[in-house]
Amino acid sequence: MANRKAKKQNVGQRKLSKAQIEAKEKAAREAEERAEISKAKSERTRKIFTVVICVILILALGVPAVALSVLGMG
Repeated sequence: MANRKAKKQNVGQRKLSKAQIEAKEKAAREAEERAEISKAKSERTRKIFTVVICVILILALGVPAVALSVLGMG
């Protein structure tokens, strides 16, 4: 029974026309391109987020140090 099912699937795959095969390949390429674009956007967002966090940390540590040094002089 399972063997018949496998044969039917193979027969169905062999009957694809050239246009159908090209359409499937085009769809696969487009899906791959969308995945790459999504990955690139994610990486860029992560980098921007990291830079913003670093700037916030630098300001959070630097501003009090400068304030203390200014207040210490007076």
